[in-house]
Amino acid sequence: MHGGGRLTPGRVLAGTSGFAYPGWAPRFYPASLRSTALLPHYAGRLPAVELNNTFYARPTAQKIAAWCEATPPAFRFVVKAQRGAAVRALYGDPTESIPWLTEALPGFGERLGAVLFRIDAKSGRDDGRLGGVLGAWPKAIPLVVEAQHPTWHVDETFAALRAASAVLCTTETDDQEDPPDIRRTGPFLYLRLRRTAYDEAALDAWAARLVPFLDDGLDAYVLFRHDEDGASAIHAEQFAARVDRVRARG
Repeated sequence: MHGGGRLTPGRVLAGTSGFAYPGWAPRFYPASLRSTALLPHYAGRLPAVELNNTFYARPTAQKIAAWCEATPPAFRFVVKAQRGAAVRALYGDPTESIPWLTEALPGFGERLGAVLFRIDAKSGRDDGRLGGVLGAWPKAIPLVVEAQHPTWHVDETFAALRAASAVLCTTETDDQEDPPDIRRTGPFLYLRLRRTAYDEAALDAWAARLVPFLDDGLDAYVLFRHDEDGASAIHAEQFAARVDRVRARG
């Protein structure tokens, strides 16, 4: 808290989906940077990353230790839940699949920002299956749920997430005519800005929408999709300053 009872604004934890893109040189990475130096360089400029490879393979304790060693203490990793186990957790027995998904994650320590649990865009709402996942999820591991099928976006889903202190992911894609709503269901916000390109006006609009939540003390993860030349990493690097400019303009 600030003096006089004012809330300390939440942090902007901006980053990208993945970091291991040599093609981002020279726009974001220095030319000829070794592959082992990509993450330290990334973490020196950005505060968070959404790990892509954990979607395809559960991270090992050794891999987690290496990632943590390459980053400063304030850096945050978001782990995409391994896709096969996520499907089994939703459609099978979550009490078996979720422990398998999460057993190595305490190795991140405080660097674990959240786990992103993605529900396939073709999978419509099923309150019972979601309830099973939420009930089996370890309370000590922050959970973000991405459910893109429109049938999920109803009060019943939001109430279930709130009751479990789980965060509803706000996802924007190229095929949406209007920006999606931001709904607070958990202790922070999580945005996936997945359009192919963003102009200055669109980025300013997102910054303006976040300001009230940040000023209410909520942290906000803002993750851009990866691209071919590193423009998304530059957008992420500049996003916190953009929020400050938008806030100053009122």
